[in-house]
Amino acid sequence: VDPEEGPARIGEMVEAGVAAFKFSTFGTDPKRFPRIPAALLEDCFRAIAPTGLTAGVHNEDDEAVRAAIERVKAAGITDYRAHGLSRPPLTELLASNQIYETGAETGCPAHVVHCSLGRGYEIARAYRAQGHRATIECCIHYLTLDEENDVRRLGGKAKINPPIRPRAEVEKLWRHVAEGNVTLVSTDHVSWSEDRKTNPDMLANASGVPGLEVMVPLFVKGALERGIALTRAAELMTLNPARHFRLDHVKGALEAGKDADITVLTPEPYTYDAAASGHNVVGWSPYNGIRLPWRVSATYLRGRLAFDGTKVLAEPGTGAFVRPLPTLVCASAR
Repeated sequence: VDPEEGPARIGEMVEAGVAAFKFSTFGTDPKRFPRIPAALLEDCFRAIAPTGLTAGVHNEDDEAVRAAIERVKAAGITDYRAHGLSRPPLTELLASNQIYETGAETGCPAHVVHCSLGRGYEIARAYRAQGHRATIECCIHYLTLDEENDVRRLGGKAKINPPIRPRAEVEKLWRHVAEGNVTLVSTDHVSWSEDRKTNPDMLANASGVPGLEVMVPLFVKGALERGIALTRAAELMTLNPARHFRLDHVKGALEAGKDADITVLTPEPYTYDAAASGHNVVGWSPYNGIRLPWRVSATYLRGRLAFDGTKVLAEPGTGAFVRPLPTLVCASAR
């Protein structure tokens, strides 16, 4: 949503078949990734609420983050610690509470698009317990990497918003996975070239990492190490996302009448190298060197082999647009 237009085109976008909306409480770019102020966010949530679609929001408080960044710069901290210090937990949690409270006030399904803190999942659970539609997403990097080991080692290659947190926080997130407090798992995949991620001044690097190629094996590895059933993997990476985007009439489960979208994993231990497959556009990854016990050996799209474990067989144009299942009529889209 363009801040200058506000909610004016939301009905039009619903009619065109969008599956959800995304906003941000932090401004990275005035057009590509703008901050949506509180009053405008409320207006947009009110416009989305009658459609039943979800409003997802990047959860970092703009004012609090900018104040923290200035403190870090004034202290002269430029190494790996700078990013976490510039976006401390409170900056994330303040935004998460705003998002869910705005959803509660407007009746709009509210979704935090990436939460790095155990406390965030507790907040979402509390809103659900009160009867509100409050969902929350965990990224694979928050379940895999930690600040004191990986960010220290990788520097800018591990700069992500919100930041990678300490190992103790990583394990809290896995407990929330096990307890069913996580709605879905994703990558927040960003293919920055290596030169945008290697500045010795931590805050000067671009934010985000590639992760799509290796998300499933990484999650399976982490789940098996913690005794979490692999049915949770299917739930968090297929069923729940399909439900979340209202595509579960055709996606998300191996059931009669739904698309036969299947990922096949085989027990072939290997060390991940992003450049080895040729499928990772940028050829680097913060996950390089991780030993994975299972390999994706095939994927099927609508019952047809799309990837044979080595080569992508699907041709351009294979994809098909899927409209979300309408549950409520959007008056402004009639």
